[in-house]
Amino acid sequence: MSSIFTKIINREIPAYIVAEDDKHIAFFDIFPNAKGHTLVVPKQEIDQIFEMSEQAYLDLMQFARKVAKAQEQVFTGAKRIGMAVVGLEVPHVHVHLIPLNNMSDMNFGKKVEINETEFKDLQKRMREVFEQLYL
Repeated sequence: MSSIFTKIINREIPAYIVAEDDKHIAFFDIFPNAKGHTLVVPKQEIDQIFEMSEQAYLDLMQFARKVAKAQEQVFTGAKRIGMAVVGLEVPHVHVHLIPLNNMSDMNFGKKVEINETEFKDLQKRMREVFEQLYL
């Protein structure tokens, strides 16, 4: 059975996609820890990050770095962009990129509310910055 991320990749369910290439996709977490919380996902459905080939892992990290660099320009109030790989909630490799101001922003039990208008505005800004930097 396809993961929820595969359904997003296949455009079977909507998402706030902020970046994409032929092997990866990045979209906002709809239950974010902080504004700009982004999931970076390989398009190939693999359950665990260390099951990936070395090259696929390196490609994922390179793409995640590009997304984080775009986040730095959009979420300028953040002290840094944090990264986490947990992998328990969805059986499909994904990297969390979270604009951070303090350690509690990495608390996955803490969520912030963002309305659809704000999601769309942030998505537009992220896509524009990512495209300016990398396309």
